[in-house]
Amino acid sequence: MPYSPLLVKPMREELTQVGFTELLSAEDVDRAMEEAKSGTTLAVFNFVDGCSAAVARPGVRLALENGSKRPDRLVSVFAQQDFEATARMRSHFEDIPPSEPSMALFQDGELVYFLPRHRIEARAAQQVAADLTEAFNEFGK
Repeated sequence: MPYSPLLVKPMREELTQVGFTELLSAEDVDRAMEEAKSGTTLAVFNFVDGCSAAVARPGVRLALENGSKRPDRLVSVFAQQDFEATARMRSHFEDIPPSEPSMALFQDGELVYFLPRHRIEARAAQQVAADLTEAFNEFGK
C-alpha cells in the first residue's frame, strides 16, 4: 500500500530540487527512455527508508554538485508509490533484480552502470557520490 502523498512529498522534492524529472506513469517512462537513446540518463529508484534518506538521495545530490560531468538527463521513479512507472523502468533491465533504492545510468539507451541497494546501504553518502562520479566521468560526454 502506498504511503501518504504528504509523507513522500519531501522525499520526491529532494531530487526534483536538483533537476530530476519524476516519472509517474508508464507513458512518462516510455517518453524518457525514448529521449535516453541519445546521451546519458541517470534513473534513480527513490524509496521510503533510512537508506534512501541518509545515503542514496544525499549521495546523488553530492555527485551532481561535485562531479565534473553530469548526465544529460535526470529522472526518478518512486518505488512503492508509482507502481506502473517503476515496473516499466525495471523492464529496461529485467536481468537485474528489483532493488530500492538504486540507480541506473544509461548511455544512448543502454544500461552501462547500476548501483543496487547492497552497494548503497551501510555506506556513507560520500562513498555513493564517489561511485556515481566515477560512472559519470567514465560514461559522460
